[in-house]
Amino acid sequence: MSKTITFAVMHFTVAFGVAYALTGDLVIGGAVALVEPAVNTVAYFFHEKVWERIRRNREAGQDTDRNAGADMMLTA
Repeated sequence: MSKTITFAVMHFTVAFGVAYALTGDLVIGGAVALVEPAVNTVAYFFHEKVWERIRRNREAGQDTDRNAGADMMLTA
């Protein structure tokens, strides 16, 4: 849990620093520091869903290939 908390603090700090450096506005820097990590978290959730689907499709394809080879050996 400590690692998660320190990463979140670092993420907020970087988001604030970049937004403040670009705008010079504390309010905008603070807003970006709150909004960007939240949006990033949602994007990460969907990113993981896509990669999970890719992994399952690859495993299903490999299982099909292995079964096809076994079926060919049994019919020969």
